[in-house]
Amino acid sequence: MNQYTQYIKGCSSCKDKAEIFSCLCQTELDQIDEKRIEVHFKAGELIFKQGTPNMHFLCLTQGKVKTYIEGYNDKNLILGIVKPVEYILGPGIYADQMHHFSAMAIEDSVACLVDLVTFKSLIRNNPDFAEDFLKKISLQSIYNYELFISLTQKQMPGRIADVLLYLKDKVYESNPFRTSLSRQDLADMSGMSKESAIRILREFKDEGIIQVNGNDFEILDTEHLSKISQTG
Repeated sequence: MNQYTQYIKGCSSCKDKAEIFSCLCQTELDQIDEKRIEVHFKAGELIFKQGTPNMHFLCLTQGKVKTYIEGYNDKNLILGIVKPVEYILGPGIYADQMHHFSAMAIEDSVACLVDLVTFKSLIRNNPDFAEDFLKKISLQSIYNYELFISLTQKQMPGRIADVLLYLKDKVYESNPFRTSLSRQDLADMSGMSKESAIRILREFKDEGIIQVNGNDFEILDTEHLSKISQTG
C-alpha cells in the first residue's frame, strides 16, 4: 500500500520540483505547500486509473511511472514513461475532470500531489506559469502524433526500434541500460503482442543490433537500429 505523509520540506527549498514551478513567487509556492502531500508508491502500484475523477496535479520526484490507455479486451497502449522531475496531468482537468489514461509506478516512486483547485488558481493568476503548462501540453501532443505515426504506419521491427531508441535516449539516457519494464510493457509500447515483441528482439539480437540479458539492454549498432526506425 502507498504511504501518505505530509511533505516537510517546502517547495521553495526543494531541489526536486518541476521546472514549471520556477516562475512562481514565494506566496504562490506557499499556496502549494498548504495543499500538498507526498505519496510513496511501490513498484507495480496503481497511481490513478482511467475513468476516475481527476483531483490532483501530480509531480513525480523519484522513480518512474508508465502512463497508458486501457483499451478493449484487456489490451493496453503505453503512452510514455515519466521520470523525475516531471508532472502528470491530463486534458480532463479542463473538460470533464476525469482521468483519460492510467498511471502505474514501474519502480518505487515518490510524488507530490497538489490540490487541483490550487493549481487552476495559479494558472488563472500567473501568465508565465500558464504558458509553461501550455508548452508542456503542446510537447506532449506532438509526441503523441509521432507515436500514432509509428503505430499506424510502421512495420513491427520499426516500432520496436522506436521503443528501444526512446528508452535509450529519453528515459534512461544511457547505453547500455537496465529497464524495469516487462516484455509485455515493451509490447504495449509498440502496439503488438508480447510474442511478436519477443520475436523481434530475438531477431535484433541475432543480427548483432542489440545485446539482451534479462532486463539489461545494449544497442550495439545504433546506426542500423535508427535506419530500421526511419524506414519502418
